[in-house]
Amino acid sequence: MSTGTSHEPFVHPALFYEGTDQYIAGTVPFLQEGLDAGEPAAVAAPPDRLELIREGLGEQAAKVRFIDMTRAGRNPGRIIPSVLRRFADAQPSDRRVRIIGEPIWRGRSAAEYPACVQHEALINAAFTGRAVTILCPYDAGQLEKQALSDALATHPVVIDADGQTPSTAYGPERIIARYNEPLLAPREAAVRPFAAQTLPDTRDFAVSQARSLGVSGVRLGDLELAVAELTTNSVVHGAGSGTLRIWAESDRIVCEVHDGGQLTDPLAGRRPPNPTQPGGRGLLLVHQLADLVRVHTGPDGTTIRCYLPS
Repeated sequence: MSTGTSHEPFVHPALFYEGTDQYIAGTVPFLQEGLDAGEPAAVAAPPDRLELIREGLGEQAAKVRFIDMTRAGRNPGRIIPSVLRRFADAQPSDRRVRIIGEPIWRGRSAAEYPACVQHEALINAAFTGRAVTILCPYDAGQLEKQALSDALATHPVVIDADGQTPSTAYGPERIIARYNEPLLAPREAAVRPFAAQTLPDTRDFAVSQARSLGVSGVRLGDLELAVAELTTNSVVHGAGSGTLRIWAESDRIVCEVHDGGQLTDPLAGRRPPNPTQPGGRGLLLVHQLADLVRVHTGPDGTTIRCYLPS
């Protein structure tokens, strides 16, 4: 299963596999080809997949960076800046970089899935013009048909046991728009309108609500920081005011901020910080703190929802 060649610097194929043998056949030669060419290589996948690749590479595994995607990519919104770009940006500029990234696996929740698909679509914009190849495996025997259909839209090339074919369904912009879904909060959510002069009171309100829902210690501090960043962003970059909602959902606390502004940059919060640029790190920080971030934006305003451990 070769990835073949491309006239574009950035190459982003999907690998459809069924079973262990196909997984190894599609990933290990891909890495070996890169290592033989002197290309830095990394793998970000669930732990069981990392182990298969380690065993398949043998001694060459020592040359590859292995990343547990279930931890580093728990929130799909931090995969681009904290996994893919962090590795690629650290490599010599004159070398192609080779990465395996598996952000969608059986067990991803219904709430997580739209963020995963948007992530796959946004990779194409995040790496335009870069000499990087990112191979994304999809377990065709375990994942829902929708996941495979969406993969055809987010990857220009698909590789399976029969070889490599261009995807006639490729259209990442359609996926970004399709999963820009309205986010409806439950009726029992605690609600607090805010403006610039009430930001401190709004943070106190969030902390009090979270504490009543059982949050304490470091997690309470993380929640306070996330709320501070989101509400401040609404005041500075949104319409100058907004509404905070907070509630418990399973084993998470959900904080949601809505304002009247429209988010026009789909990669907002997904770029590594520019060390020479002051500010502009609020949403990026929220992605680092949260297990999941969902966003809906349009002419009527923007809603950002973050899920934090309770």
